[in-house]
Amino acid sequence: MAITADEARRTYREAECLFTREEVETAVHSMATAIEGRLCDSHPLVLCVMTGALIPAGQLLTHLDFPLELDYVHATRYGSRTRGGELEWIVHPSIALEGRVVLVVDDILDEGLTLAAILEACRRAGAREALSAVLVEKVHDRKNGLEADFVGLRVPDRYVFGYGMDYKGYLRNAPGIYAVKGS
Repeated sequence: MAITADEARRTYREAECLFTREEVETAVHSMATAIEGRLCDSHPLVLCVMTGALIPAGQLLTHLDFPLELDYVHATRYGSRTRGGELEWIVHPSIALEGRVVLVVDDILDEGLTLAAILEACRRAGAREALSAVLVEKVHDRKNGLEADFVGLRVPDRYVFGYGMDYKGYLRNAPGIYAVKGS
């Protein structure tokens, strides 16, 4: 369901800031430290899940001081909707995964269906190890059992946007993590 730019502005003005830019950047740095400790000698392939992980992955990569390769996947259950549907594969990785350590970077772990499907696709493609890093994990009991290997921040079960996460196609560029009013 598309909205207008004016509706996006109103949503942003009325939203509750859960984490400021500074708090998000601190979380990204902490996550990078943990990733570096685990993967610095493995020459990993980092897969950015488009479009939501574009900003978190870009921020994260600047903190990783070891050799890695970067590619992306585009798989979504949301599109510009606020509720997930069937998983739609738009782009598969262009770099071979066979025998590689793969780190999948996503914006949010909500129910875990999209991330689980991407990780499984990496394993089927021959990845030696498939790990996940998410900027945000929602706290609720609807998860499919998947736990991310690296988590930046945990948020309540509300509709959140900013730092790559969108609200109906808008607000990915919000400089923090915000919850939609009434969610």
